[in-house]
Amino acid sequence: MTNILAIAHKELRSYFASPIAYVVIGFFAFVFGWMYASILGWFVSQSMQAGLGAGGPQTLNINQLMIRPLILNMTVVFLFMLPLVTMRTYSEEKRAGTIELLLTSPVTDFQIILGKFLGALALYAVMLAVTLVHFGLLFVFGSPEWKPLATAYLGLLLFGGCFISIGLFISSLTKNQIVAGAATFAVFLVLWVIDWIGQSLGPNAEEVLKYLSMTGHLDDFVKGVIDTKHLVYYVSFIAFGLFLTARSVDTERWRG
Repeated sequence: MTNILAIAHKELRSYFASPIAYVVIGFFAFVFGWMYASILGWFVSQSMQAGLGAGGPQTLNINQLMIRPLILNMTVVFLFMLPLVTMRTYSEEKRAGTIELLLTSPVTDFQIILGKFLGALALYAVMLAVTLVHFGLLFVFGSPEWKPLATAYLGLLLFGGCFISIGLFISSLTKNQIVAGAATFAVFLVLWVIDWIGQSLGPNAEEVLKYLSMTGHLDDFVKGVIDTKHLVYYVSFIAFGLFLTARSVDTERWRG
C-alpha cells in the first residue's frame, strides 16, 4: 500500500509540476462557473414567476431544477478534460525513456497501475472540489437537500474513475500524448452516445447498449438514488479498464 500511495503522490505532483493541472482546473472552473451563473439566473427567474403566479406562491425544488441539470452538464466538460489528464500517464514515460526504469523497479505492475490511477483520480477530485464553493453558496442562501448532492458526487467520482481507467489503458498503447488524448476522447465520445446508437438497432440491442452507457447509470445518482446495479457497473468498468492496462503493461515488459 505504501508503494501505491508513493506512486500516486508522485503522479499528482507531476501534474502540478507542469501546466496540465493548472490549465485543466482553471478551464473547468471557468466553464463550470459560467454554467452555474446561467442556470442560477434561470432558476431565480422561474422562482419569481412561480411566486407571482395564480394560486399563490409556489416553492420550486432547487435540487431537481438547478443542481441536477448542472451536474449532468458537468459531465460534458469532463468528456473534454479527462483525456488531458490521462494522456500523459504512460505516454510521457515512454517518450522520456523512463518506462524501462519503472518496469524494472521493485514494485509490481499492479502497484504502478493503481498508483497512477489514484494520482489521476486525485486530480479529478480536486476538480470536483472546486464546485463545492458554488454549491456551498446555495446552502448559504437557499435550502437544497444535501443527501442527493452527496450521492451525486459519489456517482461523479465513479463516473470519472471509469474514464480514467480507460484513459490509462489507451495511454499505455502509445508514446505520443496527442495520439493518446485524441484516441481517449474518441472512446469517451462513443461511450457517451452509445445509448443513442442503440435506438436505431432494435429493442434488444438498445437495451444492451443502454446498459453500457455511463451517463445512463449516473442519472439515478444525481436523483439521490444509490442502486446496486449502478455500483456494480461502475466498479466492474473500472476493474476492466485497469485489467486492460495491466495486460498492455505486461506486453510492454515482455517486449523489453
